[in-house]
Amino acid sequence: MKGTYVLILRLNHNIDLTIGKLGDFHFKSGYYYYIGSALGTGGFKRVTRHFNVASGSNSTRKWHIDHLLPRSEVICAVLLPTCEALECKAAQTLLEFSQFIPGFGCSDCTCKSHLFFHESDITNDLIRIANKLAGNESIIIYPGM
Repeated sequence: MKGTYVLILRLNHNIDLTIGKLGDFHFKSGYYYYIGSALGTGGFKRVTRHFNVASGSNSTRKWHIDHLLPRSEVICAVLLPTCEALECKAAQTLLEFSQFIPGFGCSDCTCKSHLFFHESDITNDLIRIANKLAGNESIIIYPGM
């Protein structure tokens, strides 16, 4: 199965991190929403890889998000099964009601970011938006499933 996904992360305290070539960032405690593409050959197996990086069972740092995952709590992933590239549309939508982390996760497109911050949990709103974007029901998966 392929599509677009949103990882929902929580930071319980402020942290400073160096994110590869992007440089140094200050991350406030709160909720982070990372939008990714799973349209490649592995499909949503990429989400499992993210869960493994977060848990420490995979130490490879390939993408920007890989630097933040081990320092955060992964709440869940919202999967949008589709053949359409919705990653940038989802990012544009999140710009309307959350803060963006400049340049994060979007080195291959013209988006401002693919990582967004909100002080409170907006997961239910995000799921409604995802369903509308994909035109079908999202699938919610949790680490350890």
